[in-house]
Amino acid sequence: MHFRRALISDAWLIDPSPHEDDRGRFLRAWCREEFASQGIDFTPLQANMGRSASAGTVRGLHYQADPHPEAKLIRCTRGAIFDVVVDLRPGSPTLGRWFGAELTADNARMVYVPPLCAHGYQTLTDDTEIYYLTSAVFAPGSVRGVRPDDPSVGIEWPRHIGALSDQDRSWPLRGGAIGP
Repeated sequence: MHFRRALISDAWLIDPSPHEDDRGRFLRAWCREEFASQGIDFTPLQANMGRSASAGTVRGLHYQADPHPEAKLIRCTRGAIFDVVVDLRPGSPTLGRWFGAELTADNARMVYVPPLCAHGYQTLTDDTEIYYLTSAVFAPGSVRGVRPDDPSVGIEWPRHIGALSDQDRSWPLRGGAIGP
């Protein structure tokens, strides 16, 4: 795996080192030792999948607050997404900033999202699927969110925001207040 620091402190873009031959491709999706060699302490406790039918769909921006903060490792397994991380960690040198990267089934790139950073994505193609690992189990009472269209965050989505859940539409505007 090839690890590159993202524009958010402690967030990473991870490109695979695939083995390809006439049968296809094989790549490592996660390795505790490789992550540890980069100083990333990440042990998956839950795996999730999501599918979106239409391009332009936005899911997120979600995170889990204390006492159940979670890190995430995101991969697009079908189609393409614009994946976004927003730093909400008090005291972080990148507090209030966002970072986005294109993840596709073809590039097999992953994004590592540190705890207390909001995560979301926009589908760039129809019939898109993601697979992601989390370091904590889902704790409904700890779920928080940031509206994808919050002007205080200023995310530059590549498409018009299409489908959006009622929950994601109803998160309060932060009004410049960044942090959990």
